[in-house]
Amino acid sequence: MTSRTTKLMQGNEACLEGAITAGMRFFAGYPITPSTEIAEGASERLPMVGGKFIQMEDEIGSMAAVIGASLAGQKAMTATSGPGMSLKQENIGYASLTEVPCVIVNVQRGGPSTGLPTSPAQADIMQARWGTHGDHPIIALYPASVSEIYTVTIDAFNLAEKYRVPVILLLDEVIAHMREKVELPDAKKIKIIDRSKPSVEPEKYLPYKADPDGGVPEMPAFGQGYRYHVTGLIHSESGFPSNNAEVTAKLINRLMKKIDNNLDDIIRYQEDGIQDAQIVLVAFGSTARSAKSAMDMARKQGIPVGLFRPITIWPFAGDRIKEIAEKAKAIIVPEMNLGQYRLEVERAAACKCKVAGVNRADGDIITPEDILDKIKGVL
Repeated sequence: MTSRTTKLMQGNEACLEGAITAGMRFFAGYPITPSTEIAEGASERLPMVGGKFIQMEDEIGSMAAVIGASLAGQKAMTATSGPGMSLKQENIGYASLTEVPCVIVNVQRGGPSTGLPTSPAQADIMQARWGTHGDHPIIALYPASVSEIYTVTIDAFNLAEKYRVPVILLLDEVIAHMREKVELPDAKKIKIIDRSKPSVEPEKYLPYKADPDGGVPEMPAFGQGYRYHVTGLIHSESGFPSNNAEVTAKLINRLMKKIDNNLDDIIRYQEDGIQDAQIVLVAFGSTARSAKSAMDMARKQGIPVGLFRPITIWPFAGDRIKEIAEKAKAIIVPEMNLGQYRLEVERAAACKCKVAGVNRADGDIITPEDILDKIKGVL
């Protein structure tokens, strides 16, 4: 007999509960709408499970604290929104190069700058992939319901620990603040992944030694007898800086390969009605909910429409989009921005079918009727 708990939960609350289930025991952040409930909840919940909450002076400091906590052996998370996400970018790059596992929640709101603090947007899609400078590995996930926020948050921690990368959890104001029924499974039956610990004695340990074809180095916690150097400079397997071109190429290529060689394990998506679809909607987050309603409305009118919902936003599911483009007459990408994800879909579709967008950047949601009008417009 399994033990399950049914609760009415807000999206931000589900994110926190998923993080705690995954083993998160350190949260550092700075309050910002519409993510503040995650920090508020963490300040209350973490002490109950032996964890630590700290409100830092700003988003830069909170990202730095998360990196430090992770190096000390804790699963760590921060949460923010647009302006705070911009401030975190330098330290996200640092975590990428130093291979520090952590989770960064970005509850998107209207922008740029201070923008529309209480209105929804999906305009940080490209920022999630390219917000920090240089070639770097990143994983970004985007759930579409409150219950999925809970499970995908656990998944975010598992991927961060498995591949030693920062994982960005993208939400939007709509799903972060809505309330839905969530069935919390028996925590003992949930798969939890922890980082690999060293298999050699401390004196033989090289902190960044791994298979050059995408291997993930073993990672001890500071204070456990394994002494190593952590730097934002290019470094050798010893962890110490190097200007050597061969060392640089080996490191950067390995960082990218540990993601690129494991796409089947990392990329998640959901399909509905794709098999016979002439028009395929590609939508994520709260907009995917409008897209599902539009699909149902179109099918009732005899228009064969399908839905492809990426859960893993980055890495991009380009191979699957290419397959869809070879069979569909058109792909429509509804998103609360001016076409950020559509650009990637167009690249993958490679002119095999028409690609169109449904776009809003005014703080209002995209409705099923907006999408249905576009469906009829591309016929």
